[in-house]
Amino acid sequence: MAKAKTPGKRPQGAAKVQPASAGATIAVDSPEPKKPRTSPAQFFSQVRAEGRKIVWPSRKETWITSVMVFIMVVIASIFFWIVDTGLGFLFRWIIGLGS
Repeated sequence: MAKAKTPGKRPQGAAKVQPASAGATIAVDSPEPKKPRTSPAQFFSQVRAEGRKIVWPSRKETWITSVMVFIMVVIASIFFWIVDTGLGFLFRWIIGLGS
């Protein structure tokens, strides 16, 4: 999980830059040490361990969520149909004013 940023603090590993004046030098932090590489066997064992943490939804939860999505799609389509019809009517009315 990412660390929260604290206002006013510079992130670690950033370059320290001094004001640009005649003869000024720029100091740069040393690069962070490289992380050790993970072997393919370790990688797949970590993937399996993370996969075991997954909580899959039940059949009932999946059905309820699917119905809710379908209802929201119907509501959204009705809303956009009404808005489209209204804007089309308004557009035709404005164009009709010029003739």
